[in-house]
Amino acid sequence: MRFLAVLGLLLSIEATAESLLIANAELHTLNEIGVIKNADILINEGIVEAIGDLELSADRIIDAAGMPVTPTLFAGVTSHGLTEVGAVSESVDGRLSEVAVGNLHPEFDVKRAYTPHSSLINVTRIEGFGHALLAASSGDSSVSGTGSMVDFDGGYESFSGKSVLYIDVDGRSSRKVGGSRAAHWMELDGAMADLAKRDGVREYLSDAGSDALKRLKRSGFFVFDAYRAADIRQVIAFAEKHDIKAMVHGATEAWIVADELAEAGIPIIVDGLSNLPSSFDSIGARLDNAALSHKAGVPVLFSSGETHNARKIRQGAGTAVAHGLPYDDALRALTTLPSELLDGPDRSVRVGSTANLTVWSGDPLEVTSYATSVIIDGKKIPMVSRQQLLLERYLPQDQGQGRAYIKP
Repeated sequence: MRFLAVLGLLLSIEATAESLLIANAELHTLNEIGVIKNADILINEGIVEAIGDLELSADRIIDAAGMPVTPTLFAGVTSHGLTEVGAVSESVDGRLSEVAVGNLHPEFDVKRAYTPHSSLINVTRIEGFGHALLAASSGDSSVSGTGSMVDFDGGYESFSGKSVLYIDVDGRSSRKVGGSRAAHWMELDGAMADLAKRDGVREYLSDAGSDALKRLKRSGFFVFDAYRAADIRQVIAFAEKHDIKAMVHGATEAWIVADELAEAGIPIIVDGLSNLPSSFDSIGARLDNAALSHKAGVPVLFSSGETHNARKIRQGAGTAVAHGLPYDDALRALTTLPSELLDGPDRSVRVGSTANLTVWSGDPLEVTSYATSVIIDGKKIPMVSRQQLLLERYLPQDQGQGRAYIKP
């Protein structure tokens, strides 16, 4: 029996009733250990107990057949657990609208509406994803609300890392604040000025909003939805002026101001498939945006911009690699980097880590690859979703009516 001493393996390990062994994997640990070929991973009670060439048995064995195994992926900025069907109001909880009191509401926290039983979570989870950045969607003002990272482990309180305040400063949402994107900054500067008021009436914030913004300013992140270079420069200036930790979501023209972003230490969250101008805010869209920004020293994360199609984030990251982003950095952006930036848990694979792993049919950044097994908290989840069940129900066996309408 051969073991890797650097991984702290035990000389004798007995598998328990809760044990799972992933055999013959190309393990991407996403930490200083790197990639381990022909690795076996022993999991007991939700924890990675040993990694190496293990002559062990377990209650359940998954043969990876030499294929890649990674930490479960980051699904980007999404509304998982907050949205089912966008057109059905009672199934949408991520947006604040028509609130009579006050202008801005940083105290609006979407975590209070989160449900782990959303069908969209399992749709995304069986694609190899284990966590996301839970977002407040664009509402009636510049400030959308507060969220955080969330794990797809079925828990009601599976939140981690710093709280995140979502702020819209793009052109499309400017119609909600008087018709000019300059009004976003007028409101936001006003809200910051309100924080300094001890007596008198605040113009933009309630007492609860003031308390929430103070907490976020002290220990949270501000994620700005901005696409064009001019708006990204305003984010940089605002973050410096008010001493806040900022990220830019969208960031289609980040490559134009990449040096400024890098100097300010502001990460970006981009759609790796953004290539054509979808609006006047993204005239400078190009597929090497992530590569150019990374080369300048900007931390780059990915998001697909779609909760219902979060899986497209892998294709975006792979496209970014094809246009110059280093492969290892793209994979890190999809696994461990989001948690590192937001002070979440270590999501790399090592002895003692929580067993959140995906076994792939091939390169996870190739569009033709897919997840063959997903392990969450050491448990292999059923690879079944509502979409698959609907397909089986309605897929016609013969020409004419679908199976659901054929009498037994």
